[in-house]
Amino acid sequence: MSIETDLMKDGITIIKPIDTLSATLIAKFVAEKFIAYFPFSHMKYDDLFVKVSNLNMYIADMPKGMSEANYFYKNETIYFKDGLNIDEMEDLIIHEFIHHYQEKKDKNNILYRLGLCDYTRLKVHGLALNEAAVQLISSKILRKKEESVKYYGIDFTSISPTYYPLLCNLIDQLSYIIGYDILVDSTLNSNDKFKNCIIKTCGKNTFNQIEKNFDKILKTEEQIIIDSSILQQYELTQNQISKISYKIESYKQSIQNTFIKTQNLILTSYFDSALKNVYSIQDIENFREKLYLYKDYLGTTENYSYFNNYYINMMSKLEEIREGLTDSTALTVYNRSTLEIILSKFSKLFGKSFETENVYNR
Repeated sequence: MSIETDLMKDGITIIKPIDTLSATLIAKFVAEKFIAYFPFSHMKYDDLFVKVSNLNMYIADMPKGMSEANYFYKNETIYFKDGLNIDEMEDLIIHEFIHHYQEKKDKNNILYRLGLCDYTRLKVHGLALNEAAVQLISSKILRKKEESVKYYGIDFTSISPTYYPLLCNLIDQLSYIIGYDILVDSTLNSNDKFKNCIIKTCGKNTFNQIEKNFDKILKTEEQIIIDSSILQQYELTQNQISKISYKIESYKQSIQNTFIKTQNLILTSYFDSALKNVYSIQDIENFREKLYLYKDYLGTTENYSYFNNYYINMMSKLEEIREGLTDSTALTVYNRSTLEIILSKFSKLFGKSFETENVYNR
């Protein structure tokens, strides 16, 4: 399939290439932002500048609901929606450039890996996970601040309130328990470190379900955009409007349910596993603090109480562990050493009290 066919399939029509000055400003912007955010990495300003400058950039007409910037790996081109100014382009370019940076191709120029997304199997895996990770990282590179938002009846904070807000929140939850640095490494360098850490701490079945749920949320949101566009663009009968509106509402409820299920799965699979490695008072405090701070990442609905109930249950289990540690510390059990036995006999024989401190085998 040719590039032109791909573009037509997605409803993209090229208008004109971006002028040289704008392309230069965009390349300068990307290089500066990456160097500022990754000051101790192997990245170099000149290399990044050239890498962005070598990308093809075009202004294009795009269908309503499509992202305002799209990267096509086959021809290493970024298409910007017509009407954007240079500041808006700079805000979008970071996400698209990360896609270019993370791509892995074989000798035939066939894409086989894109960050967390794996193209080597019959079915693409990790597409939504990768989109969420890229958007989270790009928002941090741009120094975006978290905002309180509400989508589909879910209240939460997001560093990306406009693009993939729900998925960004969930990937942020995963990065909190697994490690943000590991997420960045796997996303930029296209490796399985982040995936393997999730599998190690939460289980393979949990990872597979999380991956599926991310894809489900992404696809359902795309379907809402498509159906909403139909309502706006076409003259429909009242019956048709009612059917489409009902579908949209059912999609919204599906997204809410999938989000909450995914969030609860991440929470319980991680902390249930982590509880097995609590052996000391310090472990208890570390566990308690990490679980408590998890509340800052949560999305909540009107009747959401799952986290509170889970937290109370975990505090009860931690108290049991603490009591067990206290009891075992209070009762110090030791075997009498040979030296202690000898000194005891000497004491009885000569009527003397011998100091035996520090000779116990504890």
